[in-house]
Amino acid sequence: MAEIRNYTLNFGPQHPAAHGVLRLVLELDGEVIQRADPHIGLLHRATEKLAEHKTFLQSVPYMDRLDYVSMMCNEHAYVMAIEKLLGIEIPERAKYIRTMFDEVTRILNHELWLGAHALDIGAMTVFLYCFREREDLMDAYEAVSGARMHAAYYRPGGVYRDLPDRMPQYQASKWKNEKDVRSLNTNRQGSLLDFLEDFTERFPKYVDDYETLLTDNRIWKQRTVGIGVVSAERALALGFTGAMLRGSGVEWDLRKKQPYAVYERMDFDVPVGRNGDCYDRYLVRMEEFRQSNRIVKQCIDWLRKNPGPVMVDDHKIAPPTRAEMKFGMEQLIHHFKLVTEGMHVPEGEVYAAIEAPKGEFGVYLISDGANKPYRLKLRAPGFAHLSALDEMARGHRIADAVAIIGTQDIVFGEVDR
Repeated sequence: MAEIRNYTLNFGPQHPAAHGVLRLVLELDGEVIQRADPHIGLLHRATEKLAEHKTFLQSVPYMDRLDYVSMMCNEHAYVMAIEKLLGIEIPERAKYIRTMFDEVTRILNHELWLGAHALDIGAMTVFLYCFREREDLMDAYEAVSGARMHAAYYRPGGVYRDLPDRMPQYQASKWKNEKDVRSLNTNRQGSLLDFLEDFTERFPKYVDDYETLLTDNRIWKQRTVGIGVVSAERALALGFTGAMLRGSGVEWDLRKKQPYAVYERMDFDVPVGRNGDCYDRYLVRMEEFRQSNRIVKQCIDWLRKNPGPVMVDDHKIAPPTRAEMKFGMEQLIHHFKLVTEGMHVPEGEVYAAIEAPKGEFGVYLISDGANKPYRLKLRAPGFAHLSALDEMARGHRIADAVAIIGTQDIVFGEVDR
């Protein structure tokens, strides 16, 4: 009997390399992929629809839960859209804080991408290294917002509060004795800016460690060089953004081309690849680690020298301080109206986009003058990248599909929304 070599294979949704709830239906000839059909929607949470029934402020925490690896970046696009409709200019210090935390978030995102991508391809150690660094940056998130992941820190009109003067300290417990705690708290004696500055000093050495493990590693190169090649023309036609587009040789970065916050004042470079394969996209993101570190340093320097408000002084948008609210009737009314009813945003439609760690994350917002959005549409970078998976995977083997999913850096919260 002739051996039948054509298979249809389910890859996921519970496969460890499917990165969440991706069901990938692969049509195979032996082990060679003839067609890859991504089935999505298994994490659909109707964020865009829910936003129509929530006040503008109540939707901020929903943004954290879209791309749940780059939380504050999603918030940034959403609050920028509201601020455009309101026609307000936020305080200078708030812009620098946002820029700094956008880049902290980019490092956080790339740490998870690198650790998971390497683990999928078979490099175990990198995963442990990356999560060591993520822990420090998660502590910075927690210090500023009270939450390790879903911060809800950016608000229309600025940020929730100024940077803390003191970092939270580790306490002795049955798991950690006094000696361990002392060493853990050594770089936590100052403010959040001191803590982040200490991190930026240490971080380039860590990136060198990742590169020592991977960049010239022959197994890593065998698994990524020439895999999932996308030309510059195809990358543009497929709607790629971020590292996926720059890896194919197109120098496009919204932080340079359509600057927002204070990126026009920052000194940094945009890394660009040449071959459009998994290896080039890896190199682009590795260089983004270093450039983000540069930007964070510049923001720390400015924030040290320039104290000031971090929220607009308009109580139709931002609540009054607790002290004012306790003493003034008018302030109490403002607070009550903002909490119960929310702000009213003028009629109009607007699109605000930021260079999120995964690509262009955009928010299209329509307001009819009420206290809730009339319509909210999110432009998720991962969605466009995932739709190109079939084209990127054809002619490759099953193991290469894992490398391609890893290089796309997909998070399903934003793909399915």
